[in-house]
Amino acid sequence: MNAMKDKLLILDIDETLIYASEMHLDFEPDFMIMPYYVYKRPHVDEFLIFCQEEFQVAIWTSGTEDYALAIINLLFPENYPLAFMFSRDRCTCRYDHGTGTYAWIKDLKKIKRKGYVLHNVLMIEDTPANLARQYGNVIPVTSFTGDPSDKELLQLIAFLDYIKTVDDVRTIEKRNWQNFLKTSANGKQSKGGNNVKE
Repeated sequence: MNAMKDKLLILDIDETLIYASEMHLDFEPDFMIMPYYVYKRPHVDEFLIFCQEEFQVAIWTSGTEDYALAIINLLFPENYPLAFMFSRDRCTCRYDHGTGTYAWIKDLKKIKRKGYVLHNVLMIEDTPANLARQYGNVIPVTSFTGDPSDKELLQLIAFLDYIKTVDDVRTIEKRNWQNFLKTSANGKQSKGGNNVKE
């Protein structure tokens, strides 16, 4: 077992690992979960293998449990070890009076009850506001909407390869993690403060 697997990496699904749309894009989907055409984010297969090798991996989605299980079954390699899978029923629905919309909040206090310590927990999320209470644990990614030239996950592997070595992941600035890759290439370190889908 990799010594660095003391860290837990929680993955969002929609627009992070895949794009699911009721509209057919200009190219064929990777699979279908009715009524959705599902497109895998480029490099997701390589990304999931890397995550399995270096982290404990879990899923937390604001989609329903049936939808999440269907995606996991088709997207993840067979017998892929998941520490847990949380779906919409583990989120807290909040109404934003400013925007007039609802948000599904993912409160990491819920995983503390499972024995995890937050200085070892990372969450990959395309909607960081969903984790506003524990922003220091979030690595925000650009929402994937089907672009076949997307390289976000490939770049993310390089950043995760660095952050897996730190004692407290919350001490690393992650809001502009892509810039870390540029500065580290110049020999610098970038540390800072702190079937329904959604």
